[in-house]
Amino acid sequence: MRIDAYEDPGTPDRRGGWRYLAWLVRRQWPRCLAGAVLASVWMVLLAATPYLMARAVDHGLEPGDMGALAGWTGAMVAVGGVNAWLGVMRHRTMTKVRMDANFRTVKVVVGHATRLGAALRGQVGTGEVVTIGVGDVQTISTSLTAVGPGVGAIVAYAAVGGLMLSVSIRLALVVLLGVPVLGLLLGPLMGRLQGREAEYRERQSVLTARIGDLAGGLRVLNGLGGKGLVADAFHRDSGRLREQGYRVGAVTSWIQALGVGLPMLFLALVTWLGARQAAQDHISVGELVSVYGYVVALGWPVAFLIEMGHQLSRGVVAARRVVAFLRLEPAPDEGTRDAPAEPSVLHDPASGVRITPGRLTALVTTHPSDATDILDRLARYTPSDATWGDIPLADIPLPQIRSRILLADPEADLFAGPLHDVIGVAEANLRGAGTLSAVIGDEETPHRGAGNCATSHEAPAAAKPPPGADETAKLTAAIRTAAAEDIIRALPDGLRTQVAAQARDLSGGQRQRIRLARALLTDPEVLLAAEPTSALDAHTEATVADRLKQARRGRTTVLAATSPLLLARADVVHHLVDGKVAATGTHRELLETEPGYRALVARDDEGAEDTERAEEGAPAR
Repeated sequence: MRIDAYEDPGTPDRRGGWRYLAWLVRRQWPRCLAGAVLASVWMVLLAATPYLMARAVDHGLEPGDMGALAGWTGAMVAVGGVNAWLGVMRHRTMTKVRMDANFRTVKVVVGHATRLGAALRGQVGTGEVVTIGVGDVQTISTSLTAVGPGVGAIVAYAAVGGLMLSVSIRLALVVLLGVPVLGLLLGPLMGRLQGREAEYRERQSVLTARIGDLAGGLRVLNGLGGKGLVADAFHRDSGRLREQGYRVGAVTSWIQALGVGLPMLFLALVTWLGARQAAQDHISVGELVSVYGYVVALGWPVAFLIEMGHQLSRGVVAARRVVAFLRLEPAPDEGTRDAPAEPSVLHDPASGVRITPGRLTALVTTHPSDATDILDRLARYTPSDATWGDIPLADIPLPQIRSRILLADPEADLFAGPLHDVIGVAEANLRGAGTLSAVIGDEETPHRGAGNCATSHEAPAAAKPPPGADETAKLTAAIRTAAAEDIIRALPDGLRTQVAAQARDLSGGQRQRIRLARALLTDPEVLLAAEPTSALDAHTEATVADRLKQARRGRTTVLAATSPLLLARADVVHHLVDGKVAATGTHRELLETEPGYRALVARDDEGAEDTERAEEGAPAR
């Protein structure tokens, strides 16, 4: 039975942790059944060896019948060989069970995170998702051991009890009552472990999120001198997690100690009772040998039963966390009206902002959060009374909005991989790029991995455009508009260079331009961007501002910014005070008529001078 990592994982049972584990078993019940049968036969045959040994002693060794002795000995060898094969197949089958549960849980978690989309961050922390993906998935898959060795241990335990009945009823009762006694002793510890494990996982998710924040903001913390304060806080949190880990370890150690010690006492009691009965001639020497063999064989089932309880206790805690995540739901999309067929005015009544289609509009405010809130409402990432044309955004199906309105988040995730994947161009389309000069300028030489196409950017009039030519043209335009050509030139393999998660191996300004290029590549009807050039130097910012205005001519573009270099190129500027429009006009008009705007934008004489130079078409300093 093959494991397909890409098949539909099915609809998980979200009613509880135990039900989720049962769903994982049902999704691969033939494999789980095979694992249970193989484990059961394997463990029963472990107990069969003492039985065959007793027959060899009683019927072959004691009466001196060498033929019988050889026959029973050969049977033991054959059983041992079969059992070795069964052990291999059992382990292989249970490995597939664990892998299937692992892949299936990963797929349902990732799929649900994708469905939540932008609502994910508002409902669950990054650390929680990472902890589920790294720790809980593995714990859940390991807990499914119960369907193989766990079931086999129960069957083997019953089989040994039955064999013991043929030797002594008293010994059989001791064996059959032993495990319930172990369960009574270990049960409270299992419940305590679940509580400690749940608290430990919660603290672990918080600390994981903090580690991610530190990794992403370490440079900023160093610059602000806050590294020590954050390090102290992290030290305190990690200390609390360590203490909680000790508590979990203390309970686990007791379970493991009792799991080893109690069965030994129990098995020693059975051996002692068997020896007394042999001394009193109640059982034969061969039966005494079989009793000792049964006691030894019971070690495996008892150990597996205790391990099964331990793993299920941890697995159900992890499953509850997965179920809690799967129960999260995005905001309901109740839109039934079609979006305007033609470019239309976007209006946010809460702030008074009106976005005229086909123009470059800027939002200027002292508090950046006011502007980002407006952008969130205009993109329908938060509930509002915003309208598109004369239609409330809330009445428009979300897919229609997402296909035409793009919110370029300044902190949007950048996934690890080749740079062309990060920007959004597939490898197949990149092969049609011909030369690197098609992307970063005619002065560059052909890219060493781009293929053997002609070096000229324009194909002959009669020639058929190369595959991916349209994508290449879009990529060229996006990279040029974002002034990101120098980034590609500096990388060893150009667009094929592997970048780290969140592009942490690039500078802040480079990451910002990569995000802008990715947004521009989609060529949305409406582009909303918050501070798209805040990390750039004045020269690069002026270049981006000029190219952005030219590239988006006739398209609706809204920028939340305070940079004079961007504002000077805007068609309309809204000055916001306390989240509401206080004045509207061009950049020059607001500088002349609004002292508050002038103080906010031209913070010093140098800033004002740069603004004037930008308005006159001269490059900023």
